[in-house]
Amino acid sequence: MKLLIISGLSGSGKSIALHALEDLDYYCIDNLPVGLLPAFAAQMKSAAGRLPKDAAVGIDARNLSADFLHFPEILKDIEAQGLACEIFFLDADDATLLKRFSETRRKHPLTSGDVSLAEAIRAERRLLEPIAGRADWHIDTGRTNVHQLRNMIQARVANRTALSLLFVSFGYKHGLPVDADFVFDVRCLPNPHWEAHLRSLTGLDTGVAAFLENQPLVAQMLGDMKVFLETWIPRFEAENRSYITVAVGCTGGQHRSVYLVEQLAEYFLRTRDSVLTRHRELT
Repeated sequence: MKLLIISGLSGSGKSIALHALEDLDYYCIDNLPVGLLPAFAAQMKSAAGRLPKDAAVGIDARNLSADFLHFPEILKDIEAQGLACEIFFLDADDATLLKRFSETRRKHPLTSGDVSLAEAIRAERRLLEPIAGRADWHIDTGRTNVHQLRNMIQARVANRTALSLLFVSFGYKHGLPVDADFVFDVRCLPNPHWEAHLRSLTGLDTGVAAFLENQPLVAQMLGDMKVFLETWIPRFEAENRSYITVAVGCTGGQHRSVYLVEQLAEYFLRTRDSVLTRHRELT
């Protein structure tokens, strides 16, 4: 049996995540008070066979603020009951959250007559720090639409027996991905952008791939990345880690990082079942 805790900033996509898990036959509850988590875990154990095997609970800022301070003790209580528990924390940058609330005209749970939306978002970040610090997977939804987030959640939880490895390409000029465990900077490599016939293409195209395959530095970088990940990923697996996100960044996130992510995913798929890719700037 497994309990997933879905938390994060208001407007980051928690409801979408819960709906995606419902489609995978998870028993889902939104906005359960934090203090009731141990009782719910006990109910799951006692109702084994009558409830779905796995459950997901949404936890957000509508809880009492004092309850978050006791979150580490609450997790220990759940673990003492012998129930596997994982935490997904959804996030996005402040500008994205402000835009989403403006577009939907929804009220943030922490706004009031003397608390602006921007102040509420900052206060919510502080409030949720005890959960964010314990999260197994941080998900940056700032550049992810509804369908992409749903697919990402479902793909990551579908394989329950092995570590899920996600490779993400990104462009440094658009900012670092907040959900990365490892980040590789490949801006030092030859850039196809400066080849006029390749500029409009991406690392998914054969022309760009052929250009990069002929660069000794690219082959050396790729080899070093493989060695590093082969060395250290098993160490994380030994600590019962369920999710690892590896981000590869170039200047624009169009050529070099995309190509290297595809190469890494193809390589690790030879020995692993749960390997995913995402090209942040191509979505």
